[in-house]
This record gives sequence, C-alpha cells and structure tokens, in this order.
Amino acid sequence: MSRSLFSLAAVAALALPAFASAETWQFDPPHTSAQFSVRHMGISTVRGAFTKVSGTVQYDPSDVAKSVIDVTIDTTSLDTRVEMRDNHVKSADFLDVAKYPTITFRSRRVEPAGAGHLKVIGDLTIHGTTKQVELDVEGPTPAIKDPRGNEHMGASATTTISRKDFGVSNMEGMIGDELHITIDAEMMKPAAH
Repeated sequence: MSRSLFSLAAVAALALPAFASAETWQFDPPHTSAQFSVRHMGISTVRGAFTKVSGTVQYDPSDVAKSVIDVTIDTTSLDTRVEMRDNHVKSADFLDVAKYPTITFRSRRVEPAGAGHLKVIGDLTIHGTTKQVELDVEGPTPAIKDPRGNEHMGASATTTISRKDFGVSNMEGMIGDELHITIDAEMMKPAAH
C-alpha cells in the first residue's frame, strides 16, 4: 500500500509543472470591448459596440492548446451612438436583452495559426441559441508590467456570423444577415503578494 501511495505521489509531482504553467488572466473591462458591424439596406454600414465585457483566459504559453477562454458580454451595454436605435436593438425585435442579458463565448479548442496568431473554436450563445464559431485571434501580445507590478497582455479576435443562425432575423432586407464581430481585449494578471 505504501508503495502505491509513493507511486501516486511521484506521478502527481511529475504532472504538477504541466498544470502550473497555465496562468489565469482576467479581462480588464475599461480596456476591453466587443464591436460589430452590419449592412443597412445594402448601402451603408452601421457600427456598434458592447462596452461591458468580462472574462477569463487560462493561458499556457508553452502549449496554447491547453488554453481556455471564457467571455461574457452584457447586452444592455449596447451602444450604436443612436439611443432610439439602441432601444430597438435591445427590444424583443432583436436581442431581447430583458430575456437574454448576456452573450457568452467558451472555447472548445485553441490552435496556433502562424506567428502571433491563434485559431479559437468555441460555443457562442446569442439570444438563447448556441452555435460553434471560429475566432481568428491576433496575439496575445508579450506581457508587460504596470507601475504596480500587475502584468498586462492584449489580443484581438474577429469572426463573422449569421444573425439568423441565432434566431435574430427581424427586418430582413433592411438589415444585413452577416455580423462582423471584433473583440479587443486587454487581460491582466495581478502582481503576486
């Protein structure tokens, strides 16, 4: 029995460095946003943003495939710079933020995609519907420290989705189906105390 316990302890000790290399980073909300663009009547592009974005990244720089990304977007923070339009998009005609107050993304897989780029495949949930999407990610940048010793790094992710796939199909013809999405994220790891 003691030999078995010793063997288990040895295996755990060997496995520990693999787990220890994954670092937890928190999104820095004031420096993070999710932007989108959509065609209006096929002749112009309307742009907007969600200004409240939170999330965590379990990042393993030695093996990015072990990384896990969780993002939550507060749909009530929608801003297209026109209050009447914002209220309409937040209504039951589109996002129905009273019923669906968040948009979420959780990664399933992270893959290298060339120098300074990653491909992230995961589940995006909008309007109560979950679909698998692929994000093209530029970054993360090398980490830098602020004057307090906190570490920061950044990344930018893009994807294009069909709003109809997520059950948001109102005003077809007036509003395009394709939504181009960009998430600009600054992530922070607090200084060790």
